[in-house]
Amino acid sequence: MEIFKQIAPLKAFLKDLKSAGKSVGLVPTMGALHAGHVSLIKTCQSQNQITVSSIFVNPIQFNNQNDLLKYPRNIEKDTLLLESVGCDVLFNPENAEMYPEKSTINLNFGDLDKVMEGEFRPGHFSGVALVVSKLFNIIQPDHAYFGQKDWQQFAIIKKLTGELNFNIGLHSVPTLREPDGLALSSRNERLDPEQRQKANVFYKGLLQAKAGLKDGKNIRDVKKRVRAVVEEYPDVRLEYFELVDSENLNLLENVEQSKQPIMCVAGYVGDIRLIDNMFPD
Repeated sequence: MEIFKQIAPLKAFLKDLKSAGKSVGLVPTMGALHAGHVSLIKTCQSQNQITVSSIFVNPIQFNNQNDLLKYPRNIEKDTLLLESVGCDVLFNPENAEMYPEKSTINLNFGDLDKVMEGEFRPGHFSGVALVVSKLFNIIQPDHAYFGQKDWQQFAIIKKLTGELNFNIGLHSVPTLREPDGLALSSRNERLDPEQRQKANVFYKGLLQAKAGLKDGKNIRDVKKRVRAVVEEYPDVRLEYFELVDSENLNLLENVEQSKQPIMCVAGYVGDIRLIDNMFPD
């Protein structure tokens, strides 16, 4: 596996591969890699001749600096994992390489970044969109791969790709889960054993919501049931549960209002924030 920390040599390396007709796929990550990331890598490998993974904890997408400081990092372990699954290229830049000057650009996505994550994490998606734009511009992949767990992020990146005319195929890869339903996430590393036992309440809440919607329950009753399930533990808190259109993220009252609705949830186990989602059909 080739490892790059600077932009210029990475671009030169990839230019030669593309000149030889090689297709390039990108799996952007913030590290703390797990089996969910491996599934992204394997999907990318099945559709491209060269797989590039980036590891960069993007500081400007954190509206909570304490969250940034506590975000799990283990580049040695991550590098070994990528090598073991046959990743071709790792791009692991320092902050100064990606942001040689303080960034002053703010990106606005209309209603897409005002609900759910956007409401509770102001500025988050502007930071995500900027770093993804940089990675797309640096690597110029043919395809890019993202996990379904971050569905709102995926919807915003689709908008970004269309607006800026990036000629890149975007792919959302289904969420992998632990046997008890907990969605795989880098933040799970921060859960202590007691918290880990409680963390699947968000998955349980989604299952309850799915059953309620199938039975024709109204969205207010569904939300009450989700809150009751999630907050059965005193140190677990629901931040939001919403039923939205998967394309435009408009809030829905029922599943009939969208061709492809999706249920999205976020909350805290102690001070660790987790998100999840599920299609109701």
